[in-house]
Amino acid sequence: MCKMEKFLYHRKLWEMNVKLLGESKVEKLKNSFVSRPRMSLWMIRAVTVLWLWSCFVHLMALGEMWGPRLFKGWPSCFNHNGLSSPVDMTSLPTKIALPPKRVYVNNGYLMVSCNGGLNQMRAAICDMVTIARYMNVTLIVPELDKTSFWNDPSEFKDIFDLDHFISSLRDEVRILKELPPRLKKRVELGVYHEMPPISWSNMSYYQNQILPLVKKHKVLHLNRTDTRLANNELPVEVQKLRCRVNFNGLKFTPQIEELGRRVVKILREKGPFLVLHLRYEMDMLAFSGCSHGCNPEEEEELTRMRYAYPWWKEKVINSELKRKDGLCPLTPEETALTLTALGIDRNVQIYIAAGEIYGGQRRMKALTDAFPNVVRKETLLEPSDLDFCRNHSSQMAALDYLVALESDIFVPTNDGNMARVVEGHRRFLGFKKTIQLNRKFLVKLIDEYTEGLLSWDVFSSSVKAFHSTRMGSPKRRLVIPNRPKEEDYFYANPHECLQLLDEPLRVI
Repeated sequence: MCKMEKFLYHRKLWEMNVKLLGESKVEKLKNSFVSRPRMSLWMIRAVTVLWLWSCFVHLMALGEMWGPRLFKGWPSCFNHNGLSSPVDMTSLPTKIALPPKRVYVNNGYLMVSCNGGLNQMRAAICDMVTIARYMNVTLIVPELDKTSFWNDPSEFKDIFDLDHFISSLRDEVRILKELPPRLKKRVELGVYHEMPPISWSNMSYYQNQILPLVKKHKVLHLNRTDTRLANNELPVEVQKLRCRVNFNGLKFTPQIEELGRRVVKILREKGPFLVLHLRYEMDMLAFSGCSHGCNPEEEEELTRMRYAYPWWKEKVINSELKRKDGLCPLTPEETALTLTALGIDRNVQIYIAAGEIYGGQRRMKALTDAFPNVVRKETLLEPSDLDFCRNHSSQMAALDYLVALESDIFVPTNDGNMARVVEGHRRFLGFKKTIQLNRKFLVKLIDEYTEGLLSWDVFSSSVKAFHSTRMGSPKRRLVIPNRPKEEDYFYANPHECLQLLDEPLRVI
């Protein structure tokens, strides 16, 4: 009986094991059929998510490239009561995924030497990239001016992010840091062609006259680059490439950008701020012959300086006549009256974007009395913060450029290169408030007021009324055929690249 019970017990146990084993195999078999469609579904979902994310990244990159209005609604700078986050620098180009290289038959190599200050060279670089692209040549990284009044030894890489410049534009033009060794040797031996291109030229000039020289000599050196491309009557794609280089391709070095962030953060922590491009500096006064408000010793000093630079062609200048024609920068005293008349808050921070003001504190007194919160980069930062760019005027100007872009209001007192290029960049960022002062109108009104011919109320209301339409709002450039110096400068108002208020929102 015990044996029979043991037998039955072991048989039952064996049957249970067989049953369990069978169920396990069945389950595995079932799972094998289920896992394949599940895996396929997972793969489809993963690929879909990656594809959507790729589309999103490219759309955001496009938005960053062509301006703040795309994909983001109207920019906040229309409301000057609000400020961006202290660490937000919306003016800085965003690093995007590298575009694919453009493949083309290379017609030769273009070397360029820029002349002038930072912003004159900036505009020239944009023009030269565009010209190189439409001639299908290879551009060598532009050489910056080291022999002008400022005597700045900075190289391209000391001011701009060189790798970003090359890589961000590689879908348009091939840019090299230097010539290939064989051609570099030829240049060292003087076997190349050098010339200044004609000012204000259109693309047909470069296609029909410059390109054949590149093909013939293999290497062409353009030794002057300021205003060598027309403002108007160019294809839209040419104008948009100029914008792309300016607003996305030219990115300052990380060191300059970081210092710009710090200055803007310091200013924003104390409230709104106005950037005043007070171009009342010795070089400008000597070059222009403007000496209103200077004493006889200063007038003599400015005259000596003007004669010391042979490339400053105009030597005998009637200062008062030039001032009445609106061709002189406003003095600090005139600027103080103008800002007060415009109703600028006395307590607003005013950041001076300029070098040393001629006449020092004596000439600045009227401005600092009217607006006590006048600051400079030198007063906001520690001396050691500026060590890397001290005695490098273009790097200092780059810092001022960044702060000017981020300001609530930008006011230039002279119609120079920085004034115009910053104005155009602020338009691109959403038509940020830029007060375009009419100096001819202002000096006449200021003289009448100081002579007692106008009351303060009449003076102030006249200044406000005249400038109510000169605040950087959307408009088309003024075109004057065959008079490019008198028409609106392309970089001050690149309307082909902007979203005008009277137009429906579109993707450029």
